[in-house]
Amino acid sequence: MNLNEYRGILVFAEQREGILENVGLELIGKGKELAKLLDEKVTAVLLGHNIENLAKELLAYGADEVVVVDAKELAIYDTEAYTQAFSAIIKDRKPEIALVGATTIGRDLGPRISSRIQTGLTADCTSLEIGDNRELLMTRPAFGGNLMATIICPDHRPQMSTVRPGVMQKEVRNELNQGIISHFPVQFDNSKMKVKVLEIVKEEKEKVDISEANILVSAGRGVGNKENFVKLEAFANEINGIMSASRALVDSGIIGHDRQVGQTGKTVRPNLYFALGISGAIQHLAGMEESEYIIAINKDKYAPIFGSADLGIVADLNKVTPHLIEEIKKLKACR
Repeated sequence: MNLNEYRGILVFAEQREGILENVGLELIGKGKELAKLLDEKVTAVLLGHNIENLAKELLAYGADEVVVVDAKELAIYDTEAYTQAFSAIIKDRKPEIALVGATTIGRDLGPRISSRIQTGLTADCTSLEIGDNRELLMTRPAFGGNLMATIICPDHRPQMSTVRPGVMQKEVRNELNQGIISHFPVQFDNSKMKVKVLEIVKEEKEKVDISEANILVSAGRGVGNKENFVKLEAFANEINGIMSASRALVDSGIIGHDRQVGQTGKTVRPNLYFALGISGAIQHLAGMEESEYIIAINKDKYAPIFGSADLGIVADLNKVTPHLIEEIKKLKACR
């Protein structure tokens, strides 16, 4: 393989039912940062059916070019169809780097593509940097989250990784951004598409995306029980926050997995993050340490969470929280 033939950064701009996923925009932002160091350009790959209108939005968020594959085979996500389309673009464009969001779709698509084009894949990355020899330094939690491993792919291209949503920052949207929109024809091999979607049934459930929240009140093992958790919900409501939790409370059944913050949950970056009764294990820190402002309450003064907190209170959170609610109500009454 002649590594010098490969140039540029390719980003998978995931869309669902005609709506762009934030992680694709975040990867364009990170791609621009990496491309500047490499003196290259960022190309977004947009796959689907009747989705060409989204291409201008990708340019507005910083893509230098958007490659669109608009085909009926891509109307509903199918692993084989998307793999054929994305692989064809990679083989044609020969990017130096290819980035995919670590969503349910990205985690399914990324490994299939890496196998198809015979390159490596580093999954669930939390950091991407450029090394001295143009290599992509891909960092992810390893050994159960007990350490961070930096991985390189020296002998194959593209250097490919999936990146967790919420880890990178998207650029400020600018409608004046100029770029190229091009259409890429793909000859699909339908004989390899063994799965056919007969019906899509959506679960009737109100879901909250904690990765989009501005204020998160996150509860840990120190909360103790459901009764104390309900009190924290009252606190969250007073400050217009959303409840989330560490794995301990999810495992105990107090809150659903969609509200879990951490390595095996979601990565969040709110303006304000309350860590209540959370010790601060590295698995949890990996999901929230980029929060703008962190307030921690824990009765263990040696808890690791205080090392990441902007403000720490050493106390029993179940005794402190009622006082906080009372003071917040007083402040509201004075307005």
